[in-house]
Amino acid sequence: MKKIFEVPLYPYTRHDDQDAARPPRHKVVVIGAGPVGLAAAIDLAQQGVEVVVLDENDKVSFGSRAICFAKRPLEILDRLGCGQPMVDKGVIWNLGKVFFDDRKVYDFNLLPEEGHRRPAFINLQQYYFEQFLVDRVRALQAEGAPIEIRGRNKVSAIGTHPDHVTLEIDTPEGSYNIEADWLIACDGAGSPTRAMLGLDFVGRVFEDNFLIADVVMEADFPTERWFWFDPPFNRGQSALLHKQPDGVWRIDLQLGWDIDKDREKRPENVIPRLKAMLGEDVDFELEWVSIYTFQCRRMERFRHGRVLFAGDAAHQVSPFGARGANSGLQDTDNLIWKLKLVIDGKAPENLLDSYDLERVYGADENILNSSRSTDFITPKSDISRILRDAVLDLSETYEFARPLVNSGRLSVPSTYDGSPLNSADALAGPNRTRPGSPCPDAPLGDDFLLSKLGNGFTLMTIDTEAPESFAAEGVTIPRLALSVRDDPSGALAARYLGDAPSAVYLIRPDQHVAARWDSFDAPRVTAALTRALGKE
Repeated sequence: MKKIFEVPLYPYTRHDDQDAARPPRHKVVVIGAGPVGLAAAIDLAQQGVEVVVLDENDKVSFGSRAICFAKRPLEILDRLGCGQPMVDKGVIWNLGKVFFDDRKVYDFNLLPEEGHRRPAFINLQQYYFEQFLVDRVRALQAEGAPIEIRGRNKVSAIGTHPDHVTLEIDTPEGSYNIEADWLIACDGAGSPTRAMLGLDFVGRVFEDNFLIADVVMEADFPTERWFWFDPPFNRGQSALLHKQPDGVWRIDLQLGWDIDKDREKRPENVIPRLKAMLGEDVDFELEWVSIYTFQCRRMERFRHGRVLFAGDAAHQVSPFGARGANSGLQDTDNLIWKLKLVIDGKAPENLLDSYDLERVYGADENILNSSRSTDFITPKSDISRILRDAVLDLSETYEFARPLVNSGRLSVPSTYDGSPLNSADALAGPNRTRPGSPCPDAPLGDDFLLSKLGNGFTLMTIDTEAPESFAAEGVTIPRLALSVRDDPSGALAARYLGDAPSAVYLIRPDQHVAARWDSFDAPRVTAALTRALGKE
């Protein structure tokens, strides 16, 4: 497995831009070829927007890093044309167990209902994730899509202007300059872009450290998420176990605050901890070791003129709950359709302010959940620990206590309640599909609902009439005509109709509901589209 870290995926090659007499202008430049940056670039290229990805590296990220990818990001990846390879390689799981001391107190199912194409989660090493995204980039390039990745191209200076951004780029053959109409910064938690623009995070850094150890071993543990509070092998602390592909297991061990990080990462100190957990007779090989500190922070704003921040460059949360890469993919899912409409002149530039508003809302939601997880996992006082342990004891017998246990509220998509892009709800339908909500999947014969939604707006009708397409504000919206008869399981009706006999949904390009009614009315659809385009 080590070889994957050594082979360049996008090796440095000299580009014509380096010999240009004056800085060439590009439509969009993305800084960072991690999962978030590549997803943004793929989304743009699929819609015909020219995009250049710059990365100072030329390989996959070292180590497993992010491994848990949730249902909603998998659905986003399906739209980007690369979801299936991820699922095929990944370890699928819906179930989890919670332990206190040496006993199991309860288990849970993150996706108990049927009728979804994708599982609650897959576990997949980030290096595979990046490799599959690069494969998708190569496939798009073969189709003639306007996308390129430039490895060993390090952005060393950025200048911002009202209508463009200038970049100075260092390469093995010297520096050169380019311009971009728009810049998307996906360059990680230590974002050099953020530093070059004099911006910073606000939020909390928690007084605790956790050891990540990826180990290769043969084990008969089930494919589930196991979390321990105060286990015998790590007294007073917590532990987490996840299965990954290729016989790799992720182990997280809480270490406490006052530690020597370099010392704790040494194999002679890691291996005894793992043997205490797994048993002295278990053979394993260390693949990757790291130590992280809980952080729940974000930028005050994600948009700064023509520079837009996404993923860890914009926000950081603790790993428990799998909210890092998952929320980053939802950032780009929210951003790219808006940027595409602005570039095409079909929406005003202030539509991008709604990216800032909605994804700051999403980041705050993640930070709140992550902070609560951290406070539950690492009590800060004796009374907090007593209360925490009482909840764990009760949860073994009483179901009411289980929602109070917080071993990391697992990633779910945000519902953008209060977004200026939403129209007032005009359907007595299910709360889960109110305006601002992400569309839940539903089975449709041999297919699923979300696979029928493309990269643009959709007018979805259920058991009611409407035109086959609808045009307003320079945007043409295709109709997706459905009936409850298309889904004998009843999931479509339950998720989108409730007690209503019919429905019309205006669905945004990121598969969030913009508006809904019981029947089609052209003026109402026009007004809702106008609002969703940021023109009101």
